[in-house]
Amino acid sequence: MQLGAHTLRNGLFVAPMAGVTDRPFRALCRRFGAALAVSEMVSVRPELRATRKSRLRREHAGEPAPVAVQIAGADPAMMAEAARANVAEGAQIIDINMGCPAKKVCNVAAGSALLEDEPLVARILDAVARAVDVPVTLKIRTGPSPARRNAARIARIAEQAGVRLLAVHGRTRACLFRGSAEYDTIAEVKSRVRIPVIANGDIGSAAGARSVLARTGADGVMIGRAAHGRPWLFRELAQGLAGGAPARPLSIAEMRDIVLEHLEGLHALYGAEQGVRVARKHIGWYLRELPGGEAFRREANRLECAAAQLAAVRQFYDRLEQEPAGRRAA
Repeated sequence: MQLGAHTLRNGLFVAPMAGVTDRPFRALCRRFGAALAVSEMVSVRPELRATRKSRLRREHAGEPAPVAVQIAGADPAMMAEAARANVAEGAQIIDINMGCPAKKVCNVAAGSALLEDEPLVARILDAVARAVDVPVTLKIRTGPSPARRNAARIARIAEQAGVRLLAVHGRTRACLFRGSAEYDTIAEVKSRVRIPVIANGDIGSAAGARSVLARTGADGVMIGRAAHGRPWLFRELAQGLAGGAPARPLSIAEMRDIVLEHLEGLHALYGAEQGVRVARKHIGWYLRELPGGEAFRREANRLECAAAQLAAVRQFYDRLEQEPAGRRAA
């Protein structure tokens, strides 16, 4: 897949997720086969750009190209300026957030709230596309509500403005993350535009990805919550979609090394104190399907020291590795 000057190796994308898709997580997903991992959304409000939270979200040192940054806001001029500023800092793709259903985003008329105002959508997309010379992509939902799915109209507006790729989550703003994603609207979007369309929502296996691609005609899939605690999912998807043999399951030792690398990356990015806190949710996700994982998570959540957190996680996996396979699966 071609996106501006960038040739993407496949159609596997990591969904931008606040509090999750920071640099260490993006690096793991890319290594395991994702073609593109978009950053956490960055506010376009000038007074927030210098905050530590915003600076960490714009941290891309050592990240493989192409670097994709998602911006969120509702003012065309501010969105354009934020796009220029992020390109100046190294962004090679600018992604626009019109998909987030969170109240704190929608309450300022940003994210998926923008789908209510198609003329404003057009002004924002036109302003950003004109402001930068890198590809601009867009993430949306299927509409404000099930009774008003306007994703196909938004897609045509985006294509006319110069947006180069569109990701569509198969739920409306009103649906939040309840119920099941629907894909008929994504299929309609794909039939109406010539730019690549990426399907998102409830995809967590190679079989699921194949089914969604066949149903929608989409050019790729975007994975969000299914990758929590499973960055290696992208290897499974890449091999499954390529028609190869199923990916070999990771050994306990391999999982351990990946988790420790992730935690060390979080400690380095955020600092030891905050890094320990951020790591707790990832530890829960990594261990949720392992025997004894929930009990260990509760114990690990009480640890305040980065070294102690790493040592405890290492010991958990080492003990698990020493158990007979039959007992481990029980």
